[in-house]
Amino acid sequence: MRYLMFVLADARSEAGSMPTQQELADMTAFNQQLVDAGVMLEGEGLAPTSEGARVTFDANNVPTVTDGPFTDATDIVAGYWVIDVPSRTEAIEWARRAPLGPGGRIEIRRVFTDEDFGDALTPEIRQAEARMRDAEARRREELAH
Repeated sequence: MRYLMFVLADARSEAGSMPTQQELADMTAFNQQLVDAGVMLEGEGLAPTSEGARVTFDANNVPTVTDGPFTDATDIVAGYWVIDVPSRTEAIEWARRAPLGPGGRIEIRRVFTDEDFGDALTPEIRQAEARMRDAEARRREELAH
């Protein structure tokens, strides 16, 4: 099962403070453990919300764009990992090892699979999704070269 583990922002990350050399070394070592265990699919840090925007849809489905920064820093994502592990318990164990330090917070969410959508995921939609995933994989492969 795939799990998204996202690091919640704090005042420091929202201020745009970059990690220290030691913090980068610690995170690199943790990421290497994930890679060595064969569970890491992806992981990145994110720029502060001052560089971002939110698109909110009203009751009539009309989008409104709000430029960052955002004041509700407790609900802001500062970075993430996508891992593939057999259980929620194992995802939690990996999150517990992350070198975030005092006050650090990680939220863990299971990534839906096709089976989770039941009959709503028709064969046609399933095929369209597969084509998009293939196209994205090809694009990433091209970018890697």
